[in-house]
Amino acid sequence: MRILGIDPGVATIGFGLVEAERGQLRMLHYGAITTAAGLPLSTRLLQIGTDMEALIAQCRPDVIAVEELFFNNNITTGIAVAHGRGVILYSAEKCGVPLYEYTPSQVKQAVVGYGKADKHQVMDMTRRLLRLSAVPRPDDAADALALALCHARSATSLLARVNPAVKQTI
Repeated sequence: MRILGIDPGVATIGFGLVEAERGQLRMLHYGAITTAAGLPLSTRLLQIGTDMEALIAQCRPDVIAVEELFFNNNITTGIAVAHGRGVILYSAEKCGVPLYEYTPSQVKQAVVGYGKADKHQVMDMTRRLLRLSAVPRPDDAADALALALCHARSATSLLARVNPAVKQTI
């Protein structure tokens, strides 16, 4: 299964493509989509949509894993990210790729084994699980790879298959 992880944003959208086969994980590609500061929001959102569709066409993922929004202290930034995230969801749907959403705590739990792990722990475990020599940069790309790993682990969970009361992620 080819999983495209997306860390949403407006200025920087991280992406990471992981292949998961029979418990083996392999990083295929990662990077970031960026938009220039100073452009109108509508122009930036159009660019995100165009770039997302091109990325999906290039990567040919089986599924996309995207982070659910977590509003911290800065609501203004959160609203802008929500706009970008909406375009990402739209692009996935338009391209016909199934989309799965994960909270930051779910990603931390899946990658590190602890839902309150700090960012550095998640980044280091992402590096280790994918057998990379260094933590991917920018941070948004490392976050996107962690989202892909989260889906790889969630998609193979026996709990969801055995107990119908468990919310399925696949």
